[in-house]
Amino acid sequence: MFDDRSSSALRVAVSGLAARQTAIANNIANIETPGYRARKVKFEEALSSAVARGDSPAGVTPSVQESLEPTKLNGNNVNLDHETLQHIDTTMRYQLTIRALDGKYNSLREAIKGA
Repeated sequence: MFDDRSSSALRVAVSGLAARQTAIANNIANIETPGYRARKVKFEEALSSAVARGDSPAGVTPSVQESLEPTKLNGNNVNLDHETLQHIDTTMRYQLTIRALDGKYNSLREAIKGA
């Protein structure tokens, strides 16, 4: 139950979304830092590919990449509007993923209790 493909994919998603939240927080914290390049976290495509191939998603790890967006005069390319929308989207995805994991664990709990 804990090592099935869907549970594994959900755990990878939680990890990737948490990494994305950290990157977004760092981007916003460095919005005025000269030369700072925004970080982006990617994992959905690799996760989707692993699941589609029937491979274990457990080996998928989020990758952090530097944004190639144009920079301001000080070399910084953090866009507060974009980061804010990404934060909202990521938070909603994280909450949904946690609910899905919680549902799987509740089912297991009920099966163990025999209810």
